[in-house]
Amino acid sequence: MTRRTERQVDALKLIGLLWREPPAGSRSGISTGSITTLAVGIADREGIDAVTLRRVAHDAGVTAMALYPHIGGRLELIELMLDQLAAEPYGETPLPETQNWRARIEAIALANWTNCLRHPWITEHAPGRPVPGPGSSGKYETELRALDGIGLLEVEMEHTLTALITFVNGVARATLADRHSQDRSGRDDAQWWSQVEPVLSTFVGYRQKYPIAVRVSEALGNTTGKANDPEGAYKFGLSLLLDGLAKRREVLDR
Repeated sequence: MTRRTERQVDALKLIGLLWREPPAGSRSGISTGSITTLAVGIADREGIDAVTLRRVAHDAGVTAMALYPHIGGRLELIELMLDQLAAEPYGETPLPETQNWRARIEAIALANWTNCLRHPWITEHAPGRPVPGPGSSGKYETELRALDGIGLLEVEMEHTLTALITFVNGVARATLADRHSQDRSGRDDAQWWSQVEPVLSTFVGYRQKYPIAVRVSEALGNTTGKANDPEGAYKFGLSLLLDGLAKRREVLDR
């Protein structure tokens, strides 16, 4: 799994790749944008580990050496991919122009949630100290604009946005892992638990030793039919965050 760290990527070189004007078409017919789009497609279908320079070059019909002037190395390519996807959510569905600040923040959460589920590999990357590109900069500006004017200080706006997106990404990662485990086993949660629970109950004292865990797990299963419910956690966690912001605004308005 590739992690984003400033030691791995030459930040100055990456800035040049992210912000330079698209050059005139090369004889190979490839460009930074076309290579990045091709690599995103591979990652979406097969996972980020499938994105190698050799694979991308093969699919583009060029040599690996022909890629370097356009994308640098593999790590720079991944940064280009992430920046391209950062521009995607609000290009398709702009944030609503509404005075309802909760609706605006819910739209931010939904846009990031949808992006994670559409491109599962992006949840595997730790933010580190990302180099801002046009996609991520535009996304940041759009999301901050939705938080502007609701009574938060500038630093509180940044902290709110970071907390929101970190929460969404974390729950999306859990959701994807849960779906993946179900796909591999071919069993839903109810079927899985029907096999596990009798075996677990044979261990003497399990229910007595972990009474709250048993009670909560059974309540979750009876209510949702699931052993894990990350999507339910997403909805509930988002409501908690919004309620907390509402209380914060009440305090500031006093």
